Amino acid sequence: MISIGMLRDVWAFRGFIWGSVKREFQTRWQGTQFGPIWIVANPLATIFIFTVIFANIMRPSLPGHDSPYAYSIYLCAGVLAWNLFSELLSRCVGIFVEHGNLLKKMHFPKLVLPIMVITSGFLNFCIVFALFLLFLAFSGNFPGWIVFATLPVLAVQMALTAGLGMFLGTINVFYRDVQQSTALVLQFWFWLTPIVYAASGLPDSVKSALEWNPMWPLIRAYQTIFLEHKAPDWLGLAFPVAVAVVFMFLGVLSFHRLQGEIVDEL
Repeated sequence: MISIGMLRDVWAFRGFIWGSVKREFQTRWQGTQFGPIWIVANPLATIFIFTVIFANIMRPSLPGHDSPYAYSIYLCAGVLAWNLFSELLSRCVGIFVEHGNLLKKMHFPKLVLPIMVITSGFLNFCIVFALFLLFLAFSGNFPGWIVFATLPVLAVQMALTAGLGMFLGTINVFYRDVQQSTALVLQFWFWLTPIVYAASGLPDSVKSALEWNPMWPLIRAYQTIFLEHKAPDWLGLAFPVAVAVVFMFLGVLSFHRLQGEIVDEL
């Protein structure tokens, strides 16, 4: 398993992790005229499209919500959370293969690589999430103190993503089809999660099946916080918590047993 010594080694490379994260952010706008403005431009465009096109032009309705911003809030809450999950999982799955040459040339804890990805993706999410909160404030839909309920929900989501990503990323070194399969599964997984559509309009049999989707209670929690301005159903998060624990265990176990063979396989 991951030992105290291994975590100590990772901590010793904290400067390398932070430097890599900074370089990744810098390369995104390197050589452009507007520089870091592009970090906020894309998220603002996404929020604008959801608000103007979906909320005002298409005018989809949510049962029990008459606000012109209701659907855009519902959609943004789900899409932002899903994008974080999808981006981190996709990058974690291919992280060891992508940095194969680096692993062969340098000696450093392999655990550094997924930590770099998770840190970078999380910081990017924080920027987008801050813009979403500003949108809520300016539109008069800020949920108030209950916004802090997103922290435990986000912690569960990050644990689920990290565990699943480490497990699949380790297996992908030996079976490269895992990365391609993950990209395909994520496409279906998105549409099997009530993000664009409301679950209230689905048949009971479909709703029952959705309960086996660990991302659905998490997405529902975000939507409840930002649309209903209420605390989520904490008991409803028991299933994604259990799934996160299982994949954290599998991720750590597979990494512990196979890390010595990763460089040889690459």
